[in-house]
This record gives sequence, C-alpha cells and structure tokens, in this order.
Amino acid sequence: MARRRIGFWYRVVVVVVKPLLLAFTKRDWRGMEHIPTEGGFVTAVNHISYVDPLTYAHFQYDSGREAHFLAKSSLFKIPVVGRIIKGAGQIPVYRDSADAALAFRAAVEAVNRGDCVAVYPEGTITRDKALWPMQGKTGAARIALTTGAPVIPVAQWGAQELLAPYAKRPKLFPRKTMKVIAGPPVDLDEFRGRELTSEVLRGATDRIMDAVTELLSKLREEPVPPRERRRKGKNTPDTAPAAPQDTPAETTQDTTQDAPQDAKKKPASEDVPAAEDGAA
Repeated sequence: MARRRIGFWYRVVVVVVKPLLLAFTKRDWRGMEHIPTEGGFVTAVNHISYVDPLTYAHFQYDSGREAHFLAKSSLFKIPVVGRIIKGAGQIPVYRDSADAALAFRAAVEAVNRGDCVAVYPEGTITRDKALWPMQGKTGAARIALTTGAPVIPVAQWGAQELLAPYAKRPKLFPRKTMKVIAGPPVDLDEFRGRELTSEVLRGATDRIMDAVTELLSKLREEPVPPRERRRKGKNTPDTAPAAPQDTPAETTQDTTQDAPQDAKKKPASEDVPAAEDGAA
C-alpha cells in the first residue's frame, strides 16, 4: 500500500519508537484490508494498557494510514514532548473547561481533510477484571455521524502482558506478541441523517462497542461476554478497582461523555465536557 506523506515530527516519532517496538515485541497484525486507503475515517479501539497507544499506532502505521490521537491538553505543555505531539498532528483534549468542545471540532476537521482519527471510546483503561471493553462514551459515534465517515472497529490484546493495566514497570522479556485486528466498517446506516439525540448516539456507540468486543473475542479465542457486563468503571464484582490517584496520565481518550438521562430526546450538543474522571 502506498503510504501518504507524513510530517517531520511524525517521522521523528517513527524513527525513535518503531525500532524499540520491533526489538521488544512480536506482532500479529490482522484485518489491515479493512483500513481505508483513501479518505477520512474513525477508528474505535479498546484500551488495556498505558503502552497500547504505541502498539496500536504501530499497527496503524504499518497499514499505511497513520493515526491521529486525542491527547490530554496537559501533554502539549511538556517541553519537547508537547512540541513533538503537536507537530505530529495529535489533537489536544481540554477537560473540564470552556475549550472542551474544541477536541470534537478538531477531530471533525481532521476527518474531513482525510485523516484517521483514533478514539478510545471507553475513555480510560478498562476496569473489567478480565479486560473486556466497558461501555463506550459517544465521541466516536458523534464524529462519524457528523462527518459521514466510516468507523473501523479495532481490538488489541497482548499489550497488558508488556505493561499491566495501571502498572509503571514493563516486563520486556520474554518478548510479548502484540495482537491487533481491524474489522469492516460498523454499519451505522440506521443512525445516519437523524438528529443526534442521546438515544441515537447511545445506539450507535453500543453498535460500535459490540463490533470491538466481537473482534477481541477472536483474538482471545473466548466467547463474547453479555453486553450487561459493560460498566463505566464502577467498583463492582465484575470490574477491577479504580486506578490509584498517583497513576500516570493516559495519552488518549474519548472527547465526550453521555448526556444526562433526562436529555435523551433533546439534540446532543457538540459543546459537551471532556471524558469523565478516570479518562485520560
């Protein structure tokens, strides 16, 4: 596949990070034929480790279409790091501020100019004890339904063996296999062209998360758990405890949170807060 031209800073990241990933991991890439060769699109990805943005980005880069992530705005203020991720075209997310909706607008602009925007709908590393996806926030669906772009579901497995959820020290040896699979575009036709109410966005998001979970079941060779298992990170018997307050911040997140229950029949505005506590 012919690679699109990428910017200087994205090339810098590739030159530095890819050799390390090649040295310390093995790869099992599947479903690259589902990655569009042209035009903008959204990927919806499950989240199992702080390191999985790198392993997923490796897959996406090898497919010929680099991903543009939604990243915490605070990362853009870090010397050197901020300049690199900004130069690489990543999208800042401003949580709990008047600028929260800017990430959504920037994501829409990126898709409209033909880029791949990567979204972690869960908004944080899954807290399910068995690492199945939780209920998704509606950002990926909102971007896709606003732009008309396809949503490509992506599941990954193996990064949690390299760096366990919420852990700080990786286990580099023996080399771990990073498994990533992309599926065909999620069928959202019944939701397109409709007013973006909470009900529409929730239905589309559940459809997206169903597709991601189905793909993950293929990688794990295990049956799909019931949809009722999906939670929003609550400390229930089916989920792991919330992350400690001193854990490192994640690099990616969904841009929106669900509208209140009593707003289901109202239009869902793009001017919504960033992801909830626990999200990146």
